[in-house]
Amino acid sequence: MTAPQRLAPAELRELFLFEDLDDEQLAWVAENGDVVECPAGSDVSVEGEPAECFFVLLSGTMTMSRRVGGSDVETVRTDHRGVYSGAVQFYFGDRLEQRYPATVRAVTDCRFLALPAGPFAAVFRRWYPMAVHLLEGMFVGQRNSAELVGQRERLLALGKLTAGLTHELNNPAAAAARATAALRERFAGMRQKLAMLSEGRLDGEVLRALVGLQEEFVAGIDGQQELSPLERADAEDEVGAWLEERRLAGPWDLAGIFVGAGLGTADLDKVSGAVAPDALEAAVRWLAYTVETETLLAEIAESTGRISGLVDAARQYSQLDRTPHRPTDLAAGLDATLVMLGAKIPAGVRVVKEYDRTLPEVPAFAGELNQVWTNLIVNALDAMAGQGTLTVRTARDGDCAVVEVGDTGPGIPAELRARVFEPFFTTKPVGQGTGLGLDVSWRIVVNRHGGDLRVRSEPGDTWFSVVLPLTEPAGAPRP
Repeated sequence: MTAPQRLAPAELRELFLFEDLDDEQLAWVAENGDVVECPAGSDVSVEGEPAECFFVLLSGTMTMSRRVGGSDVETVRTDHRGVYSGAVQFYFGDRLEQRYPATVRAVTDCRFLALPAGPFAAVFRRWYPMAVHLLEGMFVGQRNSAELVGQRERLLALGKLTAGLTHELNNPAAAAARATAALRERFAGMRQKLAMLSEGRLDGEVLRALVGLQEEFVAGIDGQQELSPLERADAEDEVGAWLEERRLAGPWDLAGIFVGAGLGTADLDKVSGAVAPDALEAAVRWLAYTVETETLLAEIAESTGRISGLVDAARQYSQLDRTPHRPTDLAAGLDATLVMLGAKIPAGVRVVKEYDRTLPEVPAFAGELNQVWTNLIVNALDAMAGQGTLTVRTARDGDCAVVEVGDTGPGIPAELRARVFEPFFTTKPVGQGTGLGLDVSWRIVVNRHGGDLRVRSEPGDTWFSVVLPLTEPAGAPRP
């Protein structure tokens, strides 16, 4: 930049910002405003740096850009004399941290009037006290509204989390309760049959043989092969016929128990060969209770393991045990969100995960990102109306991580695509959409993480892409 120059009051009055100032006010601007010349390609102000000057364009062409997802996105390009930039919230003074909200760059050789933010704030508040109050009220009101919208969206997300978790926990908890009740009955039956075997005066060798068969049958349960419905029916017919030939009561009920544990007639032949015919039924039923007991124990273990997994997923989803901002595994957050939304995923929707496992962790507010994943996935499910494919993928694009959520719904019309991130805009029927989800997601991704949120859509192929920097962006907001 060259040495500063000054503008005469008459020249200042030609600018629309200053045309209604009185002589005293114009004199102050003329005395305190420096004319600076910026050659083509130079930066006038840089996003995130302390805002020291209020700039007014006098000549030339300038651009304004924001840093989004690791790249500069141009928001304004103009040669209109009198446009302003820089410390645009100077009127707050030291009550608000003054930082440049965007990068201003000279496209051609430019001339600017530069006013010092601090002194200008002091006289501006004296000149226009009512205007300052109105501007402050507008700024604070918008900020408070944004916070309220964010709180509302967090409450909605908490409701979804609670409903989904309650639904998912109900099934394994009920299964464990049923298995526990059945287990109590089977233990009672085992004691009874063991007493019957003892009354038959079985010698020690026979009892040892039965106990050995018991251990053998139990050990084979975990390694059994899954049978098709037709194969299972054939196996139950064969075992049922074997039991019926030996006049055992309830042969077809027993057949289902043994086949379900992977046992067949060859195993029952071992039992028949170990005991006398009059003790066969007691021995078979005792072993059936053993097999059922082991199966129920496995069911309880699976159910309680499922409950533990859901609790872990809920903790991952809510990030209750983590610091607010830290390196975050995106795939883990996506998986936890899918678990929490399991009850909302219809049977007709196929979920496809395409994760880049080499993707490094991303510096982020993990709980807030999970809120974004929830909004995008719920929108995708709503769009597909119970039928289609939900695809969740992660990838790397240069120095950014990309998370994409895709659906095979009808798509978003071109005339609506530009509005989907507007507050309170929704394409859903009245009562079914708040219009907050994508707006909050935008603010979380763009404002909180310095990333970008994009959408591309055509019938049968809609994608929302979240771009997040892999390194901490300059001036990133902190809690």
